Amino acid sequence: MISIQSSLAELDRIHQVREGLLDCYLSAIKSCANYAVELDSDATAEYRKYLLSLADDVSSGEMPAVLESRATFRSIVREYRDRGTKYLHGLRDELSSTARALEEILESLSQTDGEHEVRLRSTVHRLRELADSPEGSALGQALRGAASIIEQSVEQMRRQHQLTISQFQMEIRMLHKRIDRLEAIASAQDLTKVLNRAGMESRLREATPGEYCLVLITIRGLHRAETQFGAPVAEELAGAFAKRLGNCLPPNSVISRWSMEEVVVLARIKQPEAVSLGKWITEHLSGPYVCLSGGKTVRPTLQLNVGVVDTAPGETPEAILKRIGIFLPGM
Repeated sequence: MISIQSSLAELDRIHQVREGLLDCYLSAIKSCANYAVELDSDATAEYRKYLLSLADDVSSGEMPAVLESRATFRSIVREYRDRGTKYLHGLRDELSSTARALEEILESLSQTDGEHEVRLRSTVHRLRELADSPEGSALGQALRGAASIIEQSVEQMRRQHQLTISQFQMEIRMLHKRIDRLEAIASAQDLTKVLNRAGMESRLREATPGEYCLVLITIRGLHRAETQFGAPVAEELAGAFAKRLGNCLPPNSVISRWSMEEVVVLARIKQPEAVSLGKWITEHLSGPYVCLSGGKTVRPTLQLNVGVVDTAPGETPEAILKRIGIFLPGM
């Protein structure tokens, strides 16, 4: 009897803990929705809608729904983070353009201000000369008054221009600070940048053969994901793969998107290390990836085939490119 009562009490305690954890989880999802950083209205509204829909799915407390929600929650937040990164890039470009425009206006104002001031002061000097000459003696007082008025106006214009220029300079400094801050944020978040094929070919022509190996990867599944789920899912899938790949590569490695389903990595490691790395990539980066489609989780799959090209001292870039083409038929 005591054992049954103890088990019931423990079961009740576990149920209370479960309810509390579920409530905390729901609160976290709703807080992410309610306190989202505002981007453009459509993106933020969609983000909130997806999270609140997820909270409704989880509120039932059914274990399959709760377990499934983990991947969906992560995908929704990751996608919004990526949108935020693009938004920051846009702001940075806009601020850079504004700063350049302000600098051009400032330069134009400075030049125009100097030219007008010289002409006006020359006119004032000429009026005073006329006022003091015999020809202008009858109008001397009027000419001197006009010269004084013009000189005062010139001084007021000069001060106003100096104030305007100072305001522009302050605004430009503030814009540059904001640009620097946005660049720092963007560089910290932009983890999936890869070169295109032309960029990698340029790197290969600059690099010293014998100091690096190339890891060549063919990826099956990106075309299928685009056909099955649409281009946004294929882009998200490619980005997720690039992030995972970047996290497992040695420092200073360079990733390039050789074609739609081909990747070339330049890694400054020896061949045995490159072969081990290729095996690890094949084993750990193949398989399903969690992506988001219409606020719901989808799991497109990638199958990888990895090869290694070692380079020898004195080998020409053309010879290296030819060896890449043997493994990557898309070349």
